Amino acid sequence: MFQRLVDDFKGSTGNALRLASLAAAVVIALLITMSFLCAAVFVFVLERYGLVQACLAGAAIFFGLTLIAAASYLARKKEVGRDAEPRSGVQTALADPMLVAAGLQVVRAVGLKRLIPILALGGVALGLLASRSSADRTPAE
Repeated sequence: MFQRLVDDFKGSTGNALRLASLAAAVVIALLITMSFLCAAVFVFVLERYGLVQACLAGAAIFFGLTLIAAASYLARKKEVGRDAEPRSGVQTALADPMLVAAGLQVVRAVGLKRLIPILALGGVALGLLASRSSADRTPAE
């Protein structure tokens, strides 16, 4: 049972790492492409209008890109802030990989047969705590 959880965790982290490395490669390729495009525009404006106008045109392009990036950042920040629901301490703790690893080490050290009654009691306590906290959330009539 725990081996399947560990394998799923390893698979998901491996997939996330692969996707992150692919995203980094895309960003680097996009940066190089944008550099060559900016150089081409700069040379074109330099030959046609002169050095000062070419520098001002480059500055205007990058200022426009900065405004677009800032607007999308602010929109995304507002969207995430609106959609985010408060997480309980238990959810935050269970999302920590170090805590999961420590739990697996405890299972290995103590043994699964000895931990089953302890986990059952913990499950009952967690159920009582969850039902109590959901009763606290219901509005009074």
